[in-house]
Amino acid sequence: MSDAALIWSYLASKPLLWLCATLFAYWAGDALFRATGRAPFANPVMIAVILLAILLEATATPYASYFEGAQFVHFMLGPATVCLAVPLQANLHAIRRAIVPIAAALLAGSFTAVASALAIAKALGAGPQLLATLAPKSATAPVAIGISEQLGGQPTLTAVLVLLTGMIGAIFVTPMLNALGLTDWRARGFATGVAAHGIGTARAFQVHDTAGVFASIGMGLNAVLTAFLAPLVLHLFQ
Repeated sequence: MSDAALIWSYLASKPLLWLCATLFAYWAGDALFRATGRAPFANPVMIAVILLAILLEATATPYASYFEGAQFVHFMLGPATVCLAVPLQANLHAIRRAIVPIAAALLAGSFTAVASALAIAKALGAGPQLLATLAPKSATAPVAIGISEQLGGQPTLTAVLVLLTGMIGAIFVTPMLNALGLTDWRARGFATGVAAHGIGTARAFQVHDTAGVFASIGMGLNAVLTAFLAPLVLHLFQ
């Protein structure tokens, strides 16, 4: 046991340990996801988060120590968000043809995401800081964290809420849209991207390519709109 403790102490001091642990946790989650036939409840991101949480708790590792090693994954969120310009550019013709319904769906979805979260939190007695933390939770993580900082919220908690929003959306979106009888892959994908950002978009690509493309469009446009809409709606609730 003493030798094992010494080995772990040595490994824990190496930043690459936590990057490797993050990648391995996602690989394990993806393997389980494939083994279940891509069942929505076996979301690979959710499984990876659970595995990492168990590991950090079992080894009494502070989150700051973990993040120091795994921050490269966080850094890559920025370039990944910028890459949303690619599907937007590639599908400009489709966007132009459906600009009115896209704009209406974007405004309705973005406003509902912000207002519903704030209304529920306000009814439960949340204070101004928590409201500011909640407001951007349906935008993609890099944008949501930036908005939270500007509004006076807690960026770390915002990141957690963004992750939870994406995971819940990815799990429930397919059965819910099936139950509603929605068959247009463009509408399904766009709604998923607006409501569940990157994790939902990944799920949309797994279901259908067209849904994935429109999910990435919805995700990108919602990130931009939320940056303008969240402060305005938050002001009404404060």
